[in-house]
Amino acid sequence: MARSRFDTGSGPSQRQLRVGELIRRTLSSVLNQGDIHDPDLNRMSITVGEVRTSPDLKVATAYVLPLGGHGAQDALDALRRNRHELRRAVSKELTLKFSPELRFQIDETFDRMDETRRLLSQDHVRQDLDKPDED
Repeated sequence: MARSRFDTGSGPSQRQLRVGELIRRTLSSVLNQGDIHDPDLNRMSITVGEVRTSPDLKVATAYVLPLGGHGAQDALDALRRNRHELRRAVSKELTLKFSPELRFQIDETFDRMDETRRLLSQDHVRQDLDKPDED
């Protein structure tokens, strides 16, 4: 398949982004409805923040975090234990040539945002940000 002349080679393609978002919505729906036959997983409220897919769409990595951030490792273990059932649920909802292999990682976006806020609120950084522009 030929590459688009607008493709810079960096970052995910439009198709990867679209399929990742569809998988994210489907996973969120399945986890919210409790369709998985695992009582440990059904007791948890899990947020699916993002799903990144490989260029061939055969591997999808879901970045997840339990509500409140507590019990992240337990949630990750439960998701990994039920990945085949989750894959089946995703493939039933989506029309793709291949059902992607699901991988799960802890979503650290919120931790990075908190760290950025903490850094920007420091006095020596704030004074640099509050300086008037000199033209």
